Amino acid sequence: METRIVVADDHRIVREGLRRLLESRQDFSVVGEASDGEEAVEVSNREHPDVVLMDLSMPKLSGIDATRRITDTEKDSKVLVLSMHDSPGYVEEVLRAGASGYLLKDSASEELVAAIDAIRAGDSYLSPSITQQVVDALAHPADRPSSAVSVLSERERQVLTLIAEGLSSKEIAKELGVSLKTIESHRANLMDKLDIHKVSGLVRFAIRVGLVTL
Repeated sequence: METRIVVADDHRIVREGLRRLLESRQDFSVVGEASDGEEAVEVSNREHPDVVLMDLSMPKLSGIDATRRITDTEKDSKVLVLSMHDSPGYVEEVLRAGASGYLLKDSASEELVAAIDAIRAGDSYLSPSITQQVVDALAHPADRPSSAVSVLSERERQVLTLIAEGLSSKEIAKELGVSLKTIESHRANLMDKLDIHKVSGLVRFAIRVGLVTL
């Protein structure tokens, strides 16, 4: 049985490497690629893949929000997240968005294949190195804070990502096709919800939670 895969990552060299790795197996077929979150949703809606390999730190739409959109509209498509972040709170946020698996980017290629096979079969998959952390966090919820990014709306996460990428409010308004006043409102809401009142703090937060990378 063929497994149809979409690869979503903002680095071309990563997408090309994943394509070569995946297509070395005869029953894997890469049917599409995406370089940002919005494109990941568009390609998935067009190709109806069995599995979407989703990077989290992408332009335009975060991997979390792209995952949520895909799993809401493509009920038969499973999302396997590839990330460098091993925070239990972050993993929980991704799973809440509808992902079927979470794999750290430093995993071996054999583990990637095993993860795809697992979620294709209807199971979930977490990298062994983070499984115990997640189990402990779920068993003792009072010992950890809630994920701050979960209080943000999809649009607020988009604005935060673009702020962290260095865009001005005027540039963000143009990018998202909304008024400058709307962006300033989102910006104020971000600072209020996160209790962060400097742009430099917002940038550090976005990097810490994986919305952008250095």
